[in-house]
Amino acid sequence: MSISRACLLVNFSRSNYYYKNKKDDIELIDTLSALAEKHAGYGFWKLYKRLRKTGYPWNHKRIYRIYRLLNLSMRSKSKKRLPARVKQPLVVPEGINKGWSMDFMSDSLGSGRRFRTLNIVDDFNREILHIEIATGLPSQRVIRVLEELQDWRGLPEGIRVDNGPEFIAQRLADWCESKGITLQFIQPGRPMQNGYVERFNKTYRDEILDRYLFLDLNEVRQFTTEWMEDYNNFRPHDSLKDCTPTEYAQLD
Repeated sequence: MSISRACLLVNFSRSNYYYKNKKDDIELIDTLSALAEKHAGYGFWKLYKRLRKTGYPWNHKRIYRIYRLLNLSMRSKSKKRLPARVKQPLVVPEGINKGWSMDFMSDSLGSGRRFRTLNIVDDFNREILHIEIATGLPSQRVIRVLEELQDWRGLPEGIRVDNGPEFIAQRLADWCESKGITLQFIQPGRPMQNGYVERFNKTYRDEILDRYLFLDLNEVRQFTTEWMEDYNNFRPHDSLKDCTPTEYAQLD
């Protein structure tokens, strides 16, 4: 069949059949790819302006076509919306395991390597229940720590936390619901609403984290464990009528 007959049957213009694209996009593809790799945080318009400033003649429509062809579009990050947090008074619980507080801290080793701590306090007698130390503490690690505490201490009725990503994770919410624990979230930007653990954090930083230069995580754990023993069993607390946390718990 002739080309003319075939184009007629499929309703296709012969001029389109014989048309040869004169645009060569190889240079544009290579140039745009190299620029996008070097400046990974640039969006389309920033890349376009860099190309024009360099002297390339391509217009924005042609560059955008190649930009989409190379799938260089950046996904915009949307801020996760938090549900409304209701201010809850910071009251002293009526006994142990009625209410705990959790919070994270961060510091660095002598080498500059960063690490974090997860501090868990019983609000009734200010007893430090555990300090987990690691370079990363995701929500699954938080759950594992709580499960270890359950074995020897039991679980609280509620835990007061801030709005960090580890605490608002659905995995932790599901676990707490299965255990009958209420997560009490403070309002964003109001750390004073979690005052018991915040006060403890200052003491821990002054007496351990800022006082020593640690070479590795094992040193941090060793010094912290020895300090926790003294803090809970021998150190008098003004807020506990000069009792230690363990002595105050026995008065309950």
